Amino acid sequence: MILLSKQRALRQELQMNGIYENEKQILSTSIEHEYKCFATNHLSIQDLTQPTTTGAAISIICVSFISILIFIELYYFITPEVVSELFVDIPESGQADRISVHIDISVLNIACQYVGIDIQDDLGRHEVGFIDNTLKLPENNGMGCRINASFKINRVPGNFHISTHSSNVQPANGDMKHVIHELAFGDSIKGFRQIPNRKAFHPLRRFNNTNRPSHISHDYLMKIVPTIYEDLHHVRRYPYQFTFVYREYNPYQSHGAGMIPTIWFRYDIMPITVKYTEHRQKLYTFITSICAVVGGSFTVASIIDSLIFSTRELFKKFEIGKMT
Repeated sequence: MILLSKQRALRQELQMNGIYENEKQILSTSIEHEYKCFATNHLSIQDLTQPTTTGAAISIICVSFISILIFIELYYFITPEVVSELFVDIPESGQADRISVHIDISVLNIACQYVGIDIQDDLGRHEVGFIDNTLKLPENNGMGCRINASFKINRVPGNFHISTHSSNVQPANGDMKHVIHELAFGDSIKGFRQIPNRKAFHPLRRFNNTNRPSHISHDYLMKIVPTIYEDLHHVRRYPYQFTFVYREYNPYQSHGAGMIPTIWFRYDIMPITVKYTEHRQKLYTFITSICAVVGGSFTVASIIDSLIFSTRELFKKFEIGKMT
């Protein structure tokens, strides 16, 4: 009995091993069949792909177009966008009640010993012959004078002017023909390449006023606009834009024969502040744009290539049909 039991157990084990081997062989055959089907399909797709001259040309054009668009997107990503806003406020410059002024002007026909800068405003300030931070250089063989000066003015209406009031001896010639090399208010805008409308910060730069009569006074009426410029690193500068209107008049008719002509710069501070802020495009927006450019360009190129290929094949079939 024990021997028969061992024989039955051995027979069952052999049967089970046979079933396992059959299942293993069936599974191996199925995987091999699926791989062959995939390889056959892959080969058939490759066989259907036909390289053509038109396709190559379209690919070259597509790659060139994508390169140009990527360069443009990269340029706009690197270059910050400047956003402007208007509000009623005083710039937070630490010295909001004072505005720095820089003037560089040449008076062609009055010597340096006679001419100077006078400053007045509605707070009662009245300085005649301002000399701090002022440099005078003779010009026109000593007959003229170039004045380069920096000073501060209060944030109230006032004026500064080029005159001979500080001189004890008045010149025989009162000709105030001049050239304004530079006139700027507030901080310098050098280094801020993206700032819009740069000319509004120095509209009188290289202003030549030498073609006027010799006996007149020159009057520049200016409206000064406070401005804040904030870059990507949140560094602020406080330049000032301004506009001007020029007029001239005869001082001898207004004040008598003893009045020497003057170059007036009258100013008024506007209550509106303009703020410019630099913004850079977000990185994810840039990546999304690049993906859209690449994907869209290849999609359009493939559609154009398919249309050209289909049209050519249709034309070939039409020609074969006509020949038969």
